[in-house]
Order: sequence, then structure tokens, then C-alpha cells
Amino acid sequence: MKNTIVKVKPNSIAEELEIEIGDKLISINDTEVKDIIDYKFLMADEYVEIEVEKKNGELWCLEVEKNYEEDLGVEFENSILDNARSCSNKCVFCFIDQLPKGMRKTLYFKDDDSRLSFLQGNFVTLTNMKDEDIDRIIRYRISPINVSVHTTNPELRVKMLNNRFAGNVYERLQKLSEANIDINCQIVLCPGINNGDELERTTEDLFKLYPSVRNLAVVPVGTTKFRDGLFNITLYNKETSIQEIKNVCKLQDKYLNLIGQPFIRLSDEFYVTAGMEVPSTEFYGEFEQLEDGIGMIRLLRDTLEKTLPNLDKNIKNSFTMITGASAYKEINAVASIISKANPNININTAKIINNYFGETITVAGLLTGKDIIEQLKNYEVGNFIIMPRNMLRSGEKTLLDDIIIKDIEDAFGRKVLVVDYSGEDLIDIINKFGREEK
Repeated sequence: MKNTIVKVKPNSIAEELEIEIGDKLISINDTEVKDIIDYKFLMADEYVEIEVEKKNGELWCLEVEKNYEEDLGVEFENSILDNARSCSNKCVFCFIDQLPKGMRKTLYFKDDDSRLSFLQGNFVTLTNMKDEDIDRIIRYRISPINVSVHTTNPELRVKMLNNRFAGNVYERLQKLSEANIDINCQIVLCPGINNGDELERTTEDLFKLYPSVRNLAVVPVGTTKFRDGLFNITLYNKETSIQEIKNVCKLQDKYLNLIGQPFIRLSDEFYVTAGMEVPSTEFYGEFEQLEDGIGMIRLLRDTLEKTLPNLDKNIKNSFTMITGASAYKEINAVASIISKANPNININTAKIINNYFGETITVAGLLTGKDIIEQLKNYEVGNFIIMPRNMLRSGEKTLLDDIIIKDIEDAFGRKVLVVDYSGEDLIDIINKFGREEK
């Protein structure tokens, strides 16, 4: 059923060809469609012949003339037309291994699939790929691809990933680079393991592959309270964060002189933990590493400054903004700026401590509904509750522990407003609901 069509878009090629929901796409140009990459690659022509199996079992062979990059205009039951490949590693820092029992099954699935990297931006380690898989990435021009590198030291990478096949990552990155595949790289940094000299080595190795390796994002390791029996991991503190920032600054200065950009960037968490100011707007380029938490604070400040003049000075209402421990100071400052611009707007900030995973997890994106409901009772809740979109499952209204937005609304009798916590989004939502009652 993986190739079953579940949606036909209006005015699409599929609609014109009378393709219907429940039909199955079998082949394109006599080539079996095994997954979404086959589909996208084989459809990239101005003339294609497709084979469709109708719901009644009939086989239709259809000729299609179209624009080069135009597809059929359908959606499939399975987004990648195949089972996602699970991760074969046992990383010493793996977050999924630190989850408590009893959560929904999908949270325990470790994906390591280049197709999801291409389609959804997921990071892959390249360890469960055969040489022909790498060749397929090159042949189909799957670009950009996001790779979790962690280290280019073969022996160290084998140890960190607990996978004897993990040591050849640099060879594979070289092959992809030579084929002009764009690559975004990521490192989960563990004090005493792959930081310091090892980080410098990895960064220098990856920079040799620039511009195919477009950038390097570095995030600090995170641990939950559910690490019994797992590898002993040290977390970053203020002192070690300051030292890491200073070490990386030397590399960044070098690359700024060579290519006009820092190449390697640290996530905002490092600066928050160190108590240091985040870099300037220019440092972050096009903010292409936001998904790694890199530049979020700077972007929030910039967009707030730009859109604050749009704040309606005639509205009057009260709001409560929810955030995690790491972003509390920044979000509280934002609330103060907005209230100062319009004193009739009362915004308080609720810092939610992560009791579910443990207080070492401080980002808002890993907060649970249970913690929010329990701790929000300690605050004077405004007429509206504002929460960041990254707390929710993609495209849904459900938090990590399956509590839904309506549960929070019912608990406090307040409407929950979901925003991106960008300055523009905040001003828009406050203007929209400023005149409304709870």
C-alpha cells in the first residue's frame, strides 16, 4: 500500500488524467517507483509514461506532457513511499535512549534515512548506507543532505556511535563533495570527548570540503534524568561554555578572513550558559541553521525591533508567555519591551522547569503538557496563553506527552495562542487578540 494515493490536488495533472484516491502508482518510464526519490527523479522530465493501478485492479498506461519540474499533484499514504530506515548506531549521547517508558511509540523510532534528510531536513550519520546508496544520492542529485558528523576522527567516531562502520564518514563526505552535493553538517559536542582539539580537527577537515560542506552547526549534548546504565556524560557549565566559545572564535576569525563567513557556529545554548552576548546579525548570514538553535535569539531581537512600531497602541489586554528555563531571560525581556511600548498590555512570562525529563533539559521544545499545566497554576495567568510552536508535534496540536492544547485551555479557561516566537509573529498575535476578551 506504500504507493497508494491519498490526495489528488485540484487542477493537477493527476486530476486531469482521472487518477483517484485509492489508485496506486506502479512505474514511471517502465521503472518501478520504489520510494519518493524515484518518484521525484523520474518525474523530472517534460514527457513521461506512467503506469497506475486503479482501485478495481485495472492497469492504466498514461502519457504525460508537462513542464520539466512539474509532478502529478498527488500525495501518497506513505510520505517516502517506503519504510524509513532506522538508525543502526548506539550513540553515547543518544537522546532517544534517555526517554522514559510509556511514551508514544513513534518517539522511540531512530531514523537515519537520507530521503528524510532531503525531504524534511533530518540529519543522518551515513553509517547504515552501502556504497550504492551514496551513488544513488549522487545520481539523483539528492541535495542538500544533512549529516551528523560529530567527529572526523575514525577511531573516535566508532566509539561515539558504537558502530564499527562509522569510521568512514570523511571518505563519504569527500565523495559527495566531489559530486557537488551540498552538505550541512552537525556536531553534538560532548565535553572531554569530541571538543577542544578534536573539534578543531573536525572543523578543519570539514572546511577542506567547502563550499560543498556549506556550514557546521555545533550543539551541546543534553541529558535527561533517565540515564541509568548509559555512558557517563558531562554537561556544559558556565566555565566550559566560555572556554568553548573562545576556542571556536579563533577558527571563526580565520574563516571570516578566508571566505567572509564563520563556517562553524555554536548554538544559542552555549552563549546562554556562558552568560555571554550572542553574535551580531551579520554573523548568522541567512539564519540557515535555525533548526539547530543557532541564531534564534538574534533573529527574535531583530524581528521585534523591526515590527514593534506596528504594535497597536490602542489595545488593552493581558497575556502569559510560556517558555523553558534557557530562554526565560530573553522572553521576559521581550515581554517587557512590548509592555513598555504599550503600557495597557500586560505580559508575564512563565518559566516552566522540565520535571518530566529532568532540570538539565532547559529548551522549550522539550517541555511537556503535564509540566505546563502543573506549574502554570503558580502564575497569575493572563486572558490569553502564548506558547511557542516548537513545543508541538509538526503540524499538530499535541505535546510530547500527548496532552493537547485543548487540555491546557480547559485547565485554565484561557485560549492558547501558538506562535513562532519571532518578533513579527508576536506583534501580529497580540494585535489580533488585544481587543478580545478571554
